[in-house]
Amino acid sequence: MDDLVTRAVKYGFSHAALLDAFTLRARSEVRDMCRADKCNRFGKNWRCPPACGSIEENARAMGAYRTGLIVQTTGELEDDFDYESMEAAGQRQKKLFISFRDELAGEYSGMLALGNGACAVCGACTYPDFPCVAPERSVSSMEAFGLLVSDVCEKNGLGYYYGPRTITYTGCYLLQ
Repeated sequence: MDDLVTRAVKYGFSHAALLDAFTLRARSEVRDMCRADKCNRFGKNWRCPPACGSIEENARAMGAYRTGLIVQTTGELEDDFDYESMEAAGQRQKKLFISFRDELAGEYSGMLALGNGACAVCGACTYPDFPCVAPERSVSSMEAFGLLVSDVCEKNGLGYYYGPRTITYTGCYLLQ
């Protein structure tokens, strides 16, 4: 398993750490943040609440795992309002996350991949009018599953804040 951390960093992630799945706690207060709809995806994406399942269903799904891998992409910002660099780091994380997930899928059947932000595998989500067009590739976020990302990182020995004028995006793979 330690080899996965090295592989993830060589793959292009800024940081990676092994994940003890017993540290994962689905919190209703995190799901409530989704309900506030600051990202404008609540009720508009198959992998966001409420379509991604209840907090109890998500907790049960995560409970089937014992281990995993946390991966992060950290971007440097010119100033605190450098939206372009924030977006670039977020897109880099999403691209790396999906690509590495596809690579890991050949080694770990039954993997649960939880990324950052709303699923963006398709250009536009078909929710709620039509079924998900890529259910095997789509990704829920850690927050959609009720995870407080900073808490998951801390409990697994990984940083969350890397200093002023940085932004970090985090995802995880739960492995069997």
